[in-house]
Amino acid sequence: MTDLAFRSAGQLAAAVAAKEVSSVELLDHYLARVERLDPKVNAVVARDEEGARAAALAADRAVSRGEPLGRLHGVPVTIKDSLEVAGMRTTGGSTRWGHHVSTSDAESVARLRNAGAIVFGKSNMPPDARDWQTYNEVYGTTNNPWDPTRGPGGSSGGSAAALAAGLTGLELGGDSAGSIRVPAHFCGVYGLRPSFGIVPRYGSVSGHAPGTLADFDMAVLGPLGRHADDLDLGLDVLAGADHDRAPAWRLELPPARSSTLREFRVAAWLDDPFCPVDSELVAIMRTVLEAVRAEGAVVVEGEGPVGLEETMALYQPLLMAQSGLVEPDESYAGLVERAAAEGAAGGFASDLTIRFRDWHALDERRQHSRRRWAEFFRDVDVLICPVSPTAAFPHDHRPDPGWSVRTLRVNGADRPYREMLTWMAPSAVNHLPAAVAPVGATRDGLPVGIQVIAPYLHDRTAVEFVRRLAEVIGGFRRPPGF
Repeated sequence: MTDLAFRSAGQLAAAVAAKEVSSVELLDHYLARVERLDPKVNAVVARDEEGARAAALAADRAVSRGEPLGRLHGVPVTIKDSLEVAGMRTTGGSTRWGHHVSTSDAESVARLRNAGAIVFGKSNMPPDARDWQTYNEVYGTTNNPWDPTRGPGGSSGGSAAALAAGLTGLELGGDSAGSIRVPAHFCGVYGLRPSFGIVPRYGSVSGHAPGTLADFDMAVLGPLGRHADDLDLGLDVLAGADHDRAPAWRLELPPARSSTLREFRVAAWLDDPFCPVDSELVAIMRTVLEAVRAEGAVVVEGEGPVGLEETMALYQPLLMAQSGLVEPDESYAGLVERAAAEGAAGGFASDLTIRFRDWHALDERRQHSRRRWAEFFRDVDVLICPVSPTAAFPHDHRPDPGWSVRTLRVNGADRPYREMLTWMAPSAVNHLPAAVAPVGATRDGLPVGIQVIAPYLHDRTAVEFVRRLAEVIGGFRRPPGF
């Protein structure tokens, strides 16, 4: 049963369908592991054992009766605490919503349930999903399963930590500034930031008040798993028109551009003076390039079609404008006053309280950037690049709303904490899909992931690349002690 906990979600569903294990047995196995092992990481912060057991019993009856089974039939899963799950407390990591109990499922959660998943818990996150560390006043700090003195990333840190520790079968997280990708990299699991707009986000409380209908710019929901196959499975289940568009719209994502590494046209952008990457991570990524070349693929090294400095000049104000929506009314009013004092020179407060006219000008620049990326991907299938400048870093809970106090240690020197944003920007601002895969470990044993960016709506191309990559370099490894 121990190895069962680390199987892919697809393998778990197949085991339930074949009566190798019942859904109830599988649920009890994960719950026992959470009880025994989660105190080390504090990843699964709320549970609905009664509701999950009833659902698992119903799943087993369906198997016994020979009924049609969904892709995730009987698989116990956890959900990031930013997403509404009927009957469960949903806090978004914030004391503002700390006592909110959801009366309905987020649309994405409903899709998981419709595929047969058994939702048994919620995973931890930072307040309003606004950090690359996972801690809050409601549920406390989540640790990295590979080293409890370090964080699991954020904002889907609890999601990635739960998967790495073998506490859940699949996870659902969100990403606008690396919130799926950074935790996958830090914890050694797989994650997919889908193309913007293909997975409905209704039911999120990441900064939203519960029940909010308006969406966030650049924000997406996507799957995290221990195996590359789970990204494809998650995409099958989650992607599609939302309930308003479902009467007329259909999503038909194109197949992967290649089915072998040899046939992929690969661009590699492993480092950049604008945002240096620790040399140890670069060396690990170079071994990935060597493996891909050894399979016969053509790899061209160089930066993407829009440089990091130009990309950040566009991405950061758009992201800050989105962050302004999270501010409570009182603090937002203070930011408006501060922005007026900043004047034409602008600043942090001006970005958070941007006028729509100025936002629209940024969006116009974004559309030109997207066209440059589309042109780039005519000759390239995927671009591989770092996820962040470092592997998982030590907990640092100093208050730092402007990201001006905390630092990252890169090549022996301190770098600004905000540089965690930089390698997230090309995918997010241009609405591109990006998969993250574990590709190695540092000398300290910390996981290292690589980011695989594909053309807009070519999510399956990114997923297929990381699936084929795992065949030649290996994939998920279990953390010691779990």
